[in-house]
Amino acid sequence: MTEILRGKKVFMVVAQEYEDIELLYPILRLSEEGAEILVVPVRMGHHPRPYLETKPVTGRFGHPVPIPVMPEGRRYRTQPLEEIQAGEIDALFFPGGFSPDYLRRHEDVLHLVRKCHEKGKILAAICHGPWVLISAGVLRGRRVTGVVAVRDDLINAGAEYMDAPAVRDGNIITGRVPNDLPEFCREIIEALAGT
Repeated sequence: MTEILRGKKVFMVVAQEYEDIELLYPILRLSEEGAEILVVPVRMGHHPRPYLETKPVTGRFGHPVPIPVMPEGRRYRTQPLEEIQAGEIDALFFPGGFSPDYLRRHEDVLHLVRKCHEKGKILAAICHGPWVLISAGVLRGRRVTGVVAVRDDLINAGAEYMDAPAVRDGNIITGRVPNDLPEFCREIIEALAGT
């Protein structure tokens, strides 16, 4: 473990039905490099297995936040959205799944994205995650990627779509699909490390 990201804070924002692997893999990979990971569960959306008002934010494949197989403390901790300030963030990250479709409607999430963008913080999104960046209005003129289902949305938002595992354009890093997580996380690590 090199811990080249010691002192860096990465906030991962999820709502119901996030893509489990797109949260779990980056938690492990980025914490391995020394980053402090804060998972921000936003109670939005419906969870069909079964839907209960009090059910924790849960991934498409059943991993709730906090994550039972990875107790809080060593690799990550949770933090409520309302306690986050853009100035404390080094990277703001959005996994895919159905979660981004809910988060793109949450005005506080969009405000946080815009504030982070203004401050030049890393904005990272994979799969359907770029939907949040589209709704925040930060992609015009940028080179990006995402799952093919959001390609037209990215183009219509004024971005240049690239069919690549991961694309970094300034402070914006996007990834295509779960199978591209190694390349996507590498781009985040290099951006945070200043390389």
